Parts: sequence; structure tokens; C-alpha cells
Amino acid sequence: MSFGKDAETMTTNQLELPKQQLEKTNTVLAFAILFVAVVALSTAGIFIRLSEREISPIATGFHRLWIASVVFGLWNGVNYTNNRLSDNPTDQQKPYTSGRVGLLLAAAAVSALALLVWNWSVSQTSVASATLLRNSNALFTPLLGWLLFGQRYDSKFLIGMVVAIGGMIAIGLQDIQIANSNLQGDTAALLVGMLLSVFFLIAEQLRTKLSTTTILLWRCGIGAALILPLFLLAEDRFFPYSEVGWLAVIAQAVICQALGQGLLVYSLKRMTSGFISIVIPLEVIFAAIAAWVVFSEEVSLFNCLAFAVVVLGIYLAKSSQSAVKPIEEKK
Repeated sequence: MSFGKDAETMTTNQLELPKQQLEKTNTVLAFAILFVAVVALSTAGIFIRLSEREISPIATGFHRLWIASVVFGLWNGVNYTNNRLSDNPTDQQKPYTSGRVGLLLAAAAVSALALLVWNWSVSQTSVASATLLRNSNALFTPLLGWLLFGQRYDSKFLIGMVVAIGGMIAIGLQDIQIANSNLQGDTAALLVGMLLSVFFLIAEQLRTKLSTTTILLWRCGIGAALILPLFLLAEDRFFPYSEVGWLAVIAQAVICQALGQGLLVYSLKRMTSGFISIVIPLEVIFAAIAAWVVFSEEVSLFNCLAFAVVVLGIYLAKSSQSAVKPIEEKK
């Protein structure tokens, strides 16, 4: 009898080991994907600055969304075709329900508004400051997740969140002290952070039922349609007039929207929205470095120390059980 129990225990342990190895591998891969997404997103401020030398924030946002819609439409078409031709089709889409369509429309409207406000804020304040305040979603996403969906976070995650937010505040102290004239742009960027938090929470609900490309195709397509009337009525110049202007717009659509946002939404398959919102502020570091190289914006030693604090906070949150979803929840 004892031998039977020992054999059963040994079999259970042998089964658990591959599962733990698979979960660890998937987690490392998810972090790598999230890191690439943040690097891609960090370039947005630079490309927006370049495109808005020739066209307005509204035109920049419209072109970014319709071009990204084409990218996601083609991507969706390739995935659908491959799935149909496969001998063993997988990942069948769940049928659309009125609730899911409502969430998709809400996600598109919220993100379209966030994009317009973000583009305008970058023209009113520094790239690093706008990026920093937009990343206030590190606070808003867990808070709204708790209030609206009853999401819970353990103490290690909350400590990491507080440390990361503290580093973000420290990064912005110098800008606040010397750039009071940028108050409107900074306030707009803060509003973008709240809007993005709402989008992440909606996308997290949709991600359990729909693919990344489907969610972002709706987001970009409907978003472009919502912005189109403003684009047609309020613009004097519809298109960039130089190759640099067009390249900046296309880069926003392909690098920032398709690659950055695409991988970010994909990461919701494995990471919680609360943790992703804490990791995204890493783009402040990359944006500040890029702005220093391209626009000669200052990066002080104090800011470098604050960057290190943000990284420490992310590391603490990463070691929390509230950061990663169980592997069984993958779709």
C-alpha cells in the first residue's frame, strides 16, 4: 500500500515538473514580448514630433489608425487563411455577442480619444514629460481594476507599484519645476493615462474571447472612422508633404501601433493588466534617451537615478503572484 502511494506521488511529481518548466518558459517569453512592446512604444513621441512639423495632431492620429487598420486587416486575413487551409484548425474565434461588440466599440472610442489628446500633448510639452504623465496608468489601471472588476493584488505587487510610481514622480520633478508653461500639455498627458487604463481593462476582458489582431483591427478601424469627420472638417493640410513626414506617420502605424500595441495586447494573455501598466513606464527611459539624441533634451543624473528606482519597482512587482496569470488561463 505504501509502495503504491510512493509511486503515485512520484508520477505526480514527474507530471508537475514539465508543467513548471513550461510555465517558466512561457513567463520568460511573455516578459521578452512585453519588453519589445515597450521599446516600440517609446519611439512614438519622436515620430509624432517629426510628423507634426507638417500635419496636425488630428491628421497624424487619423493616418496612424487607418494605416494600422490595413496592417491588422492583412494580418487577420493571413491568419484566417492559414487556419482554413490547416489540416487541424485551431484558435477558432468565438461568435460576436452584443456585449463583446459593445466592449470593442468602447475600446475603439476610448483609444481614439486618447490618441488625439496624446498627439496634442506632445506638441505642448517635452517628449519625456508627456510620456511620463501618460504612464500614470501604472496607478489608474490597478485602481480601476479593483473598483470595476474586483481585481486583487498582493502586498509585494503593491510595494513594487508604489516604488515604480515614486520613480516616475521623481523623473518628472525637474520638468515641473522649470516648465510651468507646459501645464496644459502635462494635464492632457495625464488624461491620456486614465483613458489608456480604461482601454487596458476592456482589452483584458476581450482577450479571453478574441485574438489580438481582431481586437486591434476593431480598435484602429473604428477609431479612424470616429476621427474622420474631424479630419475632413478641421484640417487645412491632409497629408505630409515630404518623405520624412510620411515615414514618420507610417512608422507610428507599423512600429508603435501594430508592433507596440499589438504585442502589448498580446501580453494580456499571460500578464495581468495591472502589471503591464507598471512595466510600460520603462518607455520613459527609452523616450528620454531618444529625445536626448534627436532633440537634445536634457537627461540629468537625478533622472538616471529615478530611472533605476522605476526598474526596481518593476522587479518587485514582477516577483509577485499578481503579475502573471496561471498557465491554465491561456487561450
